[in-house]
Amino acid sequence: MPEKKRIIIVEDDAILRDVLSEKLEKNGYIVDKAEDGVIAMEKIRAKRPDCVLLDILMPRKGGIEVLEDLFADAELRTIPVIIISNSGQPLEIKRAQELGAREFLIKAVFDPNEVLEKVEHVLSGGGMAPPGEWGIRAQNIKSTGVTKEIMNDEKKISETPAPSTGEKIFILVIEDDKFLRELLVRKLSGEGFDVQNAIDAQAAFTILSERKPKIILCDLILPGVDGFEILKRIKNEPKTADIPVVILSNLGQKEDFDKAMTLGAKDFMVKANFTLDEIVTKVRSIVG
Repeated sequence: MPEKKRIIIVEDDAILRDVLSEKLEKNGYIVDKAEDGVIAMEKIRAKRPDCVLLDILMPRKGGIEVLEDLFADAELRTIPVIIISNSGQPLEIKRAQELGAREFLIKAVFDPNEVLEKVEHVLSGGGMAPPGEWGIRAQNIKSTGVTKEIMNDEKKISETPAPSTGEKIFILVIEDDKFLRELLVRKLSGEGFDVQNAIDAQAAFTILSERKPKIILCDLILPGVDGFEILKRIKNEPKTADIPVVILSNLGQKEDFDKAMTLGAKDFMVKANFTLDEIVTKVRSIVG
């Protein structure tokens, strides 16, 4: 029986760390986890993993610093590293490539199966991904003028207290991507919210006929009826018209932003540009 391969996940977001760990373990890998670069280097030196999944922005020691440490050590330099980040800036991508990283995945765009494919690719001896493929989907999203507007608006948000231990604030998440849906539900539930989710319009309006959420997070690309039509129906129905709807989508063209806001969206967040914590901050700023 072949020896199991060992993966170290270096990620400061506990929910994403656990979801990736579960997925890899179910597929036969041994998984170790680290929440920052300092702990990561200790574990890498002690465990000598077969592959490292590495975030860029972390406390104490960031992903680029970890890559620099690995690159400087002749014994560790050959360990394949897959970057998993919400960033995607050309300078970071270029530096990661120079330091030997094999792949670069954008958190809000990939799914666990893609991570598995990349892990299997590098463990089978596959070479570095062509530079043009690194973070390309996120860069396409970030090339629009909407990102700057949204991120500038995000800076204005002040931290508000977590929901009290009394009645929980009810949130409806409309998202067909299983991975992102699970991350959102886990994160929001862990922050003390009452969360229900729907994968399409039919499921969403069934929930809305029974309960009224304090806020709705809605994707745009959905099976059947899209998010624009869902938003339109919500705002045209007197019983739901006052519910704030935040669009959470990988569409980032200005026309998409303008259309959503015209239909009554409270805000528009491009998935690839926001962490789970920033989404929670946005929710709290709206529900008060």
